[in-house]
Amino acid sequence: MSEILRLAIQKSGRLSEDSIKLIKECSIDFSSSGAILKSTAYNFPIEILYLRDDDIPGYVADGVADIGIIGENVASEQKKNVLTVDKLGFSRCRLSIGVPKNMDYQSAKSLEGKKIATSYPNILSDFLYDNGVKAFIHEISGSVEIAPSIGLADAVCDIVSSGSTLISNGLKEVDLVFRSEAILISNPTLSEGKKKIIDELLFRITSVKTAKNTKYILLNAPNKSLDKITKLLPGVKSPTVMPLAEPGWSSLHSVVKEDQFWEIIGKLKEAGAEGILVLPIEKIIV
Repeated sequence: MSEILRLAIQKSGRLSEDSIKLIKECSIDFSSSGAILKSTAYNFPIEILYLRDDDIPGYVADGVADIGIIGENVASEQKKNVLTVDKLGFSRCRLSIGVPKNMDYQSAKSLEGKKIATSYPNILSDFLYDNGVKAFIHEISGSVEIAPSIGLADAVCDIVSSGSTLISNGLKEVDLVFRSEAILISNPTLSEGKKKIIDELLFRITSVKTAKNTKYILLNAPNKSLDKITKLLPGVKSPTVMPLAEPGWSSLHSVVKEDQFWEIIGKLKEAGAEGILVLPIEKIIV
């Protein structure tokens, strides 16, 4: 019987939605109904387990699941015996220090002797140690932001996305403790067969991630500007150039990185490019 890779993902929430979307973008077909706790892919040797996010590192370390998708903050906090296989680029957030708006915060040293409420005592402890600060860590789960207003703590260390929750509780974000995103973790003692399945999964994930960071563009350009425009469009290796029916003109096809897109488009227009068409890319195999 061929081996099946067991993948654990969060059973509900934004991380679950993003994880399911990524797996399906890898052309892996499976049932993702909210009522089920386990499903097997129809066209790939993988079984999906839907678990609480805090349980995933432990299940992967114990071998109940072979791999898992989890927030880097959760994996770092729990310090289980797992391997980080890949950073996935979604569910980004940060763990930050929040203090009352009227507190004069100069640096981490301002926390000396203070009481700090958090759900991440290990990450916070490492941050305080690295900054030579001695403070009292009060571990609580949920509603961390209200701790200063009820006299439970002088500051908080909690996950921040937009910062609106801190503001609504009379706090300000003053220091970055940890940056997090979704990661793929693995049990360190997998069989060779399961490692091969992971390699195939990573190949697909990489092609999807690469495509999301790029755009496919087509444009028309006068032949006298081809050298200049070609230098602006490296593509995967180099742009594709094809002659148009109109003499003296060519069509160029290429790939540009998302973060360079608008800067390059402006330079292309200055160089004489016309009829620029921009298309999304589903996958890139390099």
